[in-house]
Amino acid sequence: MKQQMTAGRSVDLTEGPVACSIWLFALPLIAGNLLQQFYNVADTLIVGRFLGPGALAAVGSSYTVMTFLTSVILGLCMGSGALFSMLCGAKDTERMKNSFVQSFFFIGLVTALVEILSLIFLNPMMRLLQIPADILAETREYLQVIFVGLLFTFIYNYFAALLRALGNSMVPLLFLAVSALGNIVLDLVFILKLHMGTAGAAWATILAQLLSALGIGLYVWIKMPHLLPERRHFYWDRNILKTISRYSILTCVQQSVMNFGILMVQGLVNSYGVTVMAAFAAAVKIDSFAYMPVQDFGNAFSTFIAQNQGAGKRERIRSGLKAAVLSSGLFCLVISAVTVCFAGPLMTIFISPEETEIIRIGVQYLHIEGACYVGIGCLFLLYGLYRGLGRAGVSVVLTVVSLGTRVALAYLLSPIPAIGLLGIWWAVPVGWFLADAAGFWYFWKMERSINCSIN
Repeated sequence: MKQQMTAGRSVDLTEGPVACSIWLFALPLIAGNLLQQFYNVADTLIVGRFLGPGALAAVGSSYTVMTFLTSVILGLCMGSGALFSMLCGAKDTERMKNSFVQSFFFIGLVTALVEILSLIFLNPMMRLLQIPADILAETREYLQVIFVGLLFTFIYNYFAALLRALGNSMVPLLFLAVSALGNIVLDLVFILKLHMGTAGAAWATILAQLLSALGIGLYVWIKMPHLLPERRHFYWDRNILKTISRYSILTCVQQSVMNFGILMVQGLVNSYGVTVMAAFAAAVKIDSFAYMPVQDFGNAFSTFIAQNQGAGKRERIRSGLKAAVLSSGLFCLVISAVTVCFAGPLMTIFISPEETEIIRIGVQYLHIEGACYVGIGCLFLLYGLYRGLGRAGVSVVLTVVSLGTRVALAYLLSPIPAIGLLGIWWAVPVGWFLADAAGFWYFWKMERSINCSIN
């Protein structure tokens, strides 16, 4: 198995220096999602600059819905990936290939269901988000196209999760790079040349996703035949299916709760009108771009934890946690300083300098969120830690603490005239730090319990 993984340019995370192993695996993940954020930024930039604030608000609020729905698919793929990593660490090739088969059909069926329900309940979804009447048509047009592409999202993320679970984070990066470049080119063609409006931006996105899905699927089929299940692996194993369901559904719930909370906040932001919506859309893009590397580092850390959990290397897990917290914390301090100091110029990337009120609101948001990135950095590590340990339920609890606090405080504080939007902005870091405290406390309690049982 080890030789096969090397042939696929994979990293064995159960061997070698701890920090170096995590970083070698994490860097392609970080580069990949930075590319993904780059083409999301390009989407926002082109729409904001050439179609105006109304279209920017429509795409921004649509992005929140799209993120929520794709989080269901992504969560299922990530949960299955954690199981793949454990079986890889245990060198259990037969069960791993059977889990590939069962998880593919399971997640594929869920994806089809999500796509159908999304199209059926599109109008109620937009009412929940309180989309203003003047951008309702643009939002509907954008989302109808985006929902068609959920199948492509599943295919890419499934094969990417499979390869990353085995320690190969480079190949998903390459196909994501092709997709990002294709998305930007198609954006320019559909919006500037063919004048397709927000629908053009949506078509550019799903065609780019199709490109990456076909590419990574064909790569695995042609270049990595040792990963492909054989006829004997096509059977239902109740125990493996139960494990896949537990890991996948809990991770899916965690991702969905997180994004549902964001969706609820988006609805509250939308109630303030198009100006605040446009500011929020631009600021969230900057926000996501800034802390995306620590999110990917947390995902890489999850694979590290899962492989070492499968290999039974508990001390390596403890060393990995210390190295990861230090690395993530230092990065967050640097990126916080950059975001806070350059909030104004960053906003003008998406918004014309003449739109002073939109820029002012966006800068206010970034000054609060940007100063607290260390909170979200630690939270992503905790998500990865518990997912890798097979305790995805703890990640769900931490997400409920973080997002529950965020939503509750936002809705409680924003109606107070003296607080207003500041209540929505401050609710976010408060939720982060409360969840961090809960997550580290539980790990300390768990480690103490293990040590007591050994002694």
